[in-house]
Amino acid sequence: MGRNKKPLPLLEGVTIEAVAAEGKCLFHWQEMVVFVPFCVPGDVCDVQIRRKKHSFAEGEVVRFIEYSKVRATPFCEHFGVCGGCKWQNLPYEEQLKFKQQQVKDQLTRIGKVELPEFNPILGSVQTQAYRNKLDFGCANKRWLTSEQLKDVTLAKDIPAIGFHITGAFDKILPVEKCWLMDDLHNKIRNEIRDYAIAHGLSFFDLREQKGLLRDVIIRNSATGEWMVIIQFHYDETGGEKEALALLQYIADKFLNITSLLYLDNQKCNDTIGDQDILVFKGKDHIFETMEDLRFKVGPKSFYQTNTEQAYHLYCVAREFAGLSGQELVYDLYTGTGTIANFVAKKARKVIGIEYVPEAIEDAKVNSELNGITNTLFYAGDMKDILTDDFIAEHGRPDVIITDPPRAGMHPDVVKTILRAAPKRIVYVSCNPATQARDLQDLDAQYRVAAVQPVDMFPHTPHVENVVLLENRNN
Repeated sequence: MGRNKKPLPLLEGVTIEAVAAEGKCLFHWQEMVVFVPFCVPGDVCDVQIRRKKHSFAEGEVVRFIEYSKVRATPFCEHFGVCGGCKWQNLPYEEQLKFKQQQVKDQLTRIGKVELPEFNPILGSVQTQAYRNKLDFGCANKRWLTSEQLKDVTLAKDIPAIGFHITGAFDKILPVEKCWLMDDLHNKIRNEIRDYAIAHGLSFFDLREQKGLLRDVIIRNSATGEWMVIIQFHYDETGGEKEALALLQYIADKFLNITSLLYLDNQKCNDTIGDQDILVFKGKDHIFETMEDLRFKVGPKSFYQTNTEQAYHLYCVAREFAGLSGQELVYDLYTGTGTIANFVAKKARKVIGIEYVPEAIEDAKVNSELNGITNTLFYAGDMKDILTDDFIAEHGRPDVIITDPPRAGMHPDVVKTILRAAPKRIVYVSCNPATQARDLQDLDAQYRVAAVQPVDMFPHTPHVENVVLLENRNN
């Protein structure tokens, strides 16, 4: 400890006051806000301060004295270590209340625009096994808790497949059972792990950039199809033979897998967007359905990870768009064209724009697959594609639907939208904070007519929000 640093205090018998951002809770101490994970409002506990800044501190519960009456029993054995489902200890009804309030707070405090009464949040139909995709990292040494490290009888060098530890890019928490997806994914993942250990396959060492088994991605769909993508890392001595043997074992063991894919990734990160992906068994895609539409989903495709709730989200977007069949619609950040194709039958024409070329090719295939002929798709950076010249060539949109990434829309895109002056803008957001910022930039020309929060990710603090904006000059 540095000479001028004082020991951080242990605060005894504090009462947790409220839910805060990022799934944490808070209480006040010495006119300072203290953020604490894995607790709920009403808990009485001892908190060890771990980090202290000028205006806030961060702490950790070291002992619960009295549990809150507003509390649920976590259903996952990894809760409190895995950072994925931080709100399992909070009843789902309470989660929805806080998410609704989160959207309201961010649009009010950041956006500072006039707002209508919010629609009640749409809760997820499923609160377990609601995801259609999970990504698991592999590590040559599993992550151990402080208690496990003290256990001299416990083997320390056991490899693992699981989730990355928050704040530790090279650490993998071994996961035996995850409740976020149909249980078949647990069986597939654990079988890959057990086979690899039994046959001496090396697991990836991220720091040393060596080891054969690197990453596992599992996807499924409402049609009952399963896709498994295994990332390998071959070295100078090979590894392909061992990889193919593992793939054959998994193919024989799990006949449900309709798309078994693999790749040799020699990069320093696990992203696959720029990688060549090979088919070991079946097709290079699976199909998802929504109403009477079918969507082709490949290994690089983006598709909302909560399938059933995505349908409700898109229904809100389509309703807010107010289409009569005569409108020209621009669908910005269209991804694989899911929203574009979903609204196409109620519009005269839909033009989708997306940064990822492979996604645009999927969008075109999805239109063709469903016999949709009134869509056009363009690939490129949004601020470079959506220009005044583009609008002059393709027509001024009546409606713009925009579903940007968490960072929100680029300022140049906002300016172009304002010049295009559509009658309505439907803004779908996975980050109400950046959505609020963009609403402020649009406020001079557009008023917020409706707000609909949608919960896509139960047991997490994340929330989607759909806003309808109407042109003040119409």
